[in-house]
Amino acid sequence: MKAEPMPTAPVLDRRVRRSRASLVRAAIDLVSARGTAAVPLSEIAEAADVSRQVVYQQFGGRDELLLEAALDLLRRELLPGLADLPGTSDPHAVAAAVVGHFGEHRPFYRAILTSSCAFGVNRALTVFFLPHNRQAVRLLWGEQLAPQEAEDLAAFLTGGWAALINTWIVEGDDPLDTEGLADRLVRTVSAVIGAIGPSIAAR
Repeated sequence: MKAEPMPTAPVLDRRVRRSRASLVRAAIDLVSARGTAAVPLSEIAEAADVSRQVVYQQFGGRDELLLEAALDLLRRELLPGLADLPGTSDPHAVAAAVVGHFGEHRPFYRAILTSSCAFGVNRALTVFFLPHNRQAVRLLWGEQLAPQEAEDLAAFLTGGWAALINTWIVEGDDPLDTEGLADRLVRTVSAVIGAIGPSIAAR
């Protein structure tokens, strides 16, 4: 499965790119270490060796910075793993890659998903995963589904995965059972496909 591109930031000059990258790394490190998104902006700026004014100029505020930090983590660490999977990857391999990423960075994502920027992060994750599920729906049913039906089913699958992963990140027992969640995701999708598949085939 080839990964769809994540939303990208505008092309920036080298100095701005360096300061943005430093702020993103500092935000990820501090939020992960403290387990909360309520890290003072001044501390993130100090760790990145820039002024608070730079943060406001480049991101607008803390929530925007944390959203970009989450997107950056996905682009740098999850996307390459998905892109390396063969085009005919079995669903479990995809689920394992996704769950493994979120499990590895649980302190950061748990802090973000329980903060004021949770809605923005969830929207960004939907933008990332929805194309994969559109592709899966097309492969399974091709033209048997009307365009709106295919879009609704892809959105349903995306939202279901997101709900299970979010709950696992926020409420799951330590240590997280990565393999167990990957199995649950695959079984759930298989159950949905099995339930609706015959009705689609009978059309």
